[in-house]
Amino acid sequence: MDLFSGGRPFTITQWLSLPRRPLETLPLILPVPVPLKLTLMDTCGRIPTQGSITFFFHCCEINMFSFSGVHSTEQMCEDSSKDDSKMEAKKQPSEASLRLNSSQAISRDKIDSLVGEAVFGVDDQTRGEYRRLIRKLASSQGIYPASIQGLYDAAGKGLYHGITVPAINIRGLTYQVARAVFRAARKYKVGAFIFEIARSEIGYTKQRPMEYATCLLAAAIREGFQGPVFIQGDHFQVSRSKYHSEPEKEINAIKQLIQEAVSAGFLNIDIDASTLVNLEKQSLEEQQNDNCLVTADMTKFIRSVEPEGVTISIGGEIGEVGKRNSTVEDLRAFMSGYLAYLGSNIGGISKISVQTGTTHGGVVLPDGSIAEVNLDFEILKKLSKVAREEYGMSGAVQHGASTLSDEAFWLFPQVGTTEVHLATGFQNAIYDSPYFPRELLQKINRHLLENYNSERKPEETEDQFLYKTRKKAWGDFKKEIWSIPDQNLREIGETLENRFSLLFQRLNVVETIGLVSKFVVK
Repeated sequence: MDLFSGGRPFTITQWLSLPRRPLETLPLILPVPVPLKLTLMDTCGRIPTQGSITFFFHCCEINMFSFSGVHSTEQMCEDSSKDDSKMEAKKQPSEASLRLNSSQAISRDKIDSLVGEAVFGVDDQTRGEYRRLIRKLASSQGIYPASIQGLYDAAGKGLYHGITVPAINIRGLTYQVARAVFRAARKYKVGAFIFEIARSEIGYTKQRPMEYATCLLAAAIREGFQGPVFIQGDHFQVSRSKYHSEPEKEINAIKQLIQEAVSAGFLNIDIDASTLVNLEKQSLEEQQNDNCLVTADMTKFIRSVEPEGVTISIGGEIGEVGKRNSTVEDLRAFMSGYLAYLGSNIGGISKISVQTGTTHGGVVLPDGSIAEVNLDFEILKKLSKVAREEYGMSGAVQHGASTLSDEAFWLFPQVGTTEVHLATGFQNAIYDSPYFPRELLQKINRHLLENYNSERKPEETEDQFLYKTRKKAWGDFKKEIWSIPDQNLREIGETLENRFSLLFQRLNVVETIGLVSKFVVK
């Protein structure tokens, strides 16, 4: 546990060791039953005391120790440096406990500071403590990770229609971007929206599931949002090459990621084994076979690790984004094989991702602009209809949609699309903002050209290469981007909030808090 004095973090041992630290500078309150004089000696001295000590850790009350008698803090320091949890009883205060005072107002600068330490704390232990603290605080304020399964079950039963749930990938500035999402959600009373991060994004953005989830919950606290927060593992994708060379190792790697994600509060998981579809096979069933097998295996694993009382929403995928468009026949072939491998006693997928003409990030033209996409809304409508009517799913999912024209988003609810995935457009809004520091952007571009040049295709212009590659700067420049001046961040955040507001309206998810409350189980 870290304590704070003058903004500098200290462990308990370090705090007790401070030479002649004035007591009045410490964020310390001593509620004791009898008059007490506490003296902090040079290095480790002796503290005569009786009663309890309560520290106020930023905005959250933490009841650290209750003890009586005279204890040597020198002994406490020695034992703490070895192992605080193994101190001998005669030298150790009674067991420390963490207690959040949910009735105490939390100031904006305090939650900003907490999430900063949760992401950039000095070590794993420090970051872990701050993350647990934020999650406890979120829970105390009615904010909790949830599965969207109940809402999608209702869609499969025809209990509502005409809305498309946006699934928002955040690659960087996660806390600030999520704040913009929550502001827009509160403004339009939106309950049906998802935050997500893909397997590949977890790697190049340097955001493990627990950090990502913590940033989202902290953003909800900061903006006064209450209710379920849907966090999704997007494209937990099987590598075709790794699967064919070492299938067991690749499958186990994805299962380990699923376990980590579920533990962090990801109660929605999209399995993407569409990379294993083999179009060289003669029949559709043969083409989809490995996809069916792996998706069924992953479904069984997810059901084995989901929390008690929770049904994780699972998605499957039949068409790899950027490849040929999916068909109704593809869907039926996949579902036939998938359900056969899954068996009758295990809950299956709630939605199906398809390909209808998009490419992740869009198609980049030589000047760095994005080519117009011809999306096949008619096949999207047919696939959603079959998914609901024949298999009880919520419908089809559209990937790679964030770079589409604004006019396209009206059409998704009209054709019954259950969910649409959005990522690169938000990245572009940040990097291309006039408020993104020019000198930092230039530094990023130089870095990409110097360190990723081996990934550049011979025919690519510099603009095309930078556009395609700059997603990797989120991890490489994580702290520098996070440290953009506050005024710049406010301006970028306002732009994003307006964008999220527009998408919420066009996807018809305004006024969906009641719908979510009706069907989603806490």
